[in-house]
Amino acid sequence: MFELRGVDFGFAKSAPILKDVSLTLREGEIVGLCGKSGAGKSTLGRIVACHLAPDSGQVLLDGKAIAAGYRAVQYIHQSSIFAVNPRWRLGRIIAEAWEPDDRTLDAIGVSRSWFDRYPHEISGGELQRVVLVRALSPQTRFLVADELSAMLDPITQVEIWSFLMKRRATELGILAISHDAALLKRVSSRQLELSERRVQPVEGG
Repeated sequence: MFELRGVDFGFAKSAPILKDVSLTLREGEIVGLCGKSGAGKSTLGRIVACHLAPDSGQVLLDGKAIAAGYRAVQYIHQSSIFAVNPRWRLGRIIAEAWEPDDRTLDAIGVSRSWFDRYPHEISGGELQRVVLVRALSPQTRFLVADELSAMLDPITQVEIWSFLMKRRATELGILAISHDAALLKRVSSRQLELSERRVQPVEGG
């Protein structure tokens, strides 16, 4: 199980963005997180994935601090171009984490013919799929999907989320961050809202 306990966070010389935030995420669970623009959803997602360290509070996996090395919690942002080395070919970018099987590539819609290309040689939606494949190493236990499908067309959105919802059977836990409340209601078992620096359950979510 993944936990945040009493997390506070603020950037230097600015008002706190998060105050006493706690949440839990279990294996095989999809939790939706919504909130207004600027509320701090992406900041919270980065703390969950250990890209940012909280000012206070705890970030725990199975009751312990997350160890260094390959992170069992992976973060995917909607602007995938910033998550890859532009000088690397796509095959090397994926192989940095693992060697996916054809079934996974086909399910997400990634062609091996792309492996010799550079990030700028495919579309933003295609690169988002590549980043998702890279994040789904067998070592990954939790995924932070921050507006994961915002850049994808509606049909591809359905394909990607259908695949991820099936991955719950393999005990993958997902924190789905989105402005799209209807999407979160469809894909998640419960929804949270980040408002006034705190996380609260969404009524009826």
